[in-house]
Amino acid sequence: MIEKLNEYAEKQQEICQKNDYIAPRLYDEYGVNLGLRDEKGNGVLTGLTNISKITSTKIENGQKVPADGKLWYRGYQVEQLIDSLGEKEFGFEKVAYLLLMGELPTKEEEQEFAKLIGECRTLPTNFTRDVIMKAPSEDIMNSMTRSILTLASYDKNAKDTSIANALRQCIQLISEFPLLAVYGYNAYNHYEKGASMFIHHPDPALSTAENLLMLLRPDQQYTQVEAKVLDTALILHMEHGGGNNSTFTTRVVTSSGSDTYSTIAAAMSSLKGPKHGGANIKVMEMMEDIRSHVRDYKDKDEIRAYLSKILNKEAFDKKGLIYGMGHAIYSLSDPRERVFKQYVEKLAKEKKRDDDMQLYQNIEEIAPELIAEKRKIYKGVSPNIDFYSGFVYEMLGIPTELYTAMFAVARIVGWSAHRIEELICTNKIIRPAYMSVMEEIH
Repeated sequence: MIEKLNEYAEKQQEICQKNDYIAPRLYDEYGVNLGLRDEKGNGVLTGLTNISKITSTKIENGQKVPADGKLWYRGYQVEQLIDSLGEKEFGFEKVAYLLLMGELPTKEEEQEFAKLIGECRTLPTNFTRDVIMKAPSEDIMNSMTRSILTLASYDKNAKDTSIANALRQCIQLISEFPLLAVYGYNAYNHYEKGASMFIHHPDPALSTAENLLMLLRPDQQYTQVEAKVLDTALILHMEHGGGNNSTFTTRVVTSSGSDTYSTIAAAMSSLKGPKHGGANIKVMEMMEDIRSHVRDYKDKDEIRAYLSKILNKEAFDKKGLIYGMGHAIYSLSDPRERVFKQYVEKLAKEKKRDDDMQLYQNIEEIAPELIAEKRKIYKGVSPNIDFYSGFVYEMLGIPTELYTAMFAVARIVGWSAHRIEELICTNKIIRPAYMSVMEEIH
């Protein structure tokens, strides 16, 4: 039957392509912004938020000009939040409280919240066996989404959209996400790849970053530097405004009156798209290709020559892109990359990966110049956080299948904050307009 269905779909695809095609000129003619972005790449204003803020320009002599990017969480610059943490202090739980509640916790509130997260980091009896291990998949995002929807069956108040109940559900999911990700991978690694099976129980006394590393490793061991770098990565991926695809999905589904589980599952489905959450995987694939073609990582001329081939569509995937460079919003710099880089350097030193770090730094220096020159981009091009995040995950021994899942473990916090805000501030379903260009036959 599947074979017959495949044949039918192959045969019919040309009809679909012919009848669904809309000429690009019509978008201009009717003033429709493709991707909700205008011709300058600015997002169409679709809502208001008090959760985070992103800036990448400033006003000089009455003109808007590119500036170093800045990211605020609830009024605090993310760089300052991370810098305020002690060298051995983990901040995921503290910053999660800030995003959810709208203010920094006192020491007592922080301890209470962290303890609550630790105690909630558990799954229903036999859930791992009956749900996660039942149908293991290489696609960990799909595995997690299935688990999220199944968790609704264990919640007697799954459909209750009151603020208190939604907050309770969000805190539970934030706590459970590391388990859904790691156990989903472990099941796949055992049943599909033939590796040994191990399922460690989380330690409620450990931070989210520490638990992730402990759960993922057979010996449960990790270093302070490893946990600190992962904690920083999670904080930096936690939230990025209401306009990114998965957060907008969260708000759209929330506005329909849907429950928390369905809403977060929808956000997961958005994030797993390679145009959104899979950028660091493409960076890693590109870096592997560069390593196989560049002999001397310190030779900038050799690196420049190969990057030119990539831009000219002569090398790597022949799409003409240097992955990890540029961002839809940031131009001169991505604040997340700026703060993250110092932690990446520490981890590279501990892992004795100085040569690789040198290669990354040289590409970071050379690529923006080449892109600006060949693409005639004058607003500025800079590395984004994805340029380094894949490298960090690889140094931490996190398998590629979990890269996007790590993003989700962090971004569930931002999604939750936006869901709560949407429930509190609006009672209208988000319903944008689409203009029909259909020809009337009768």
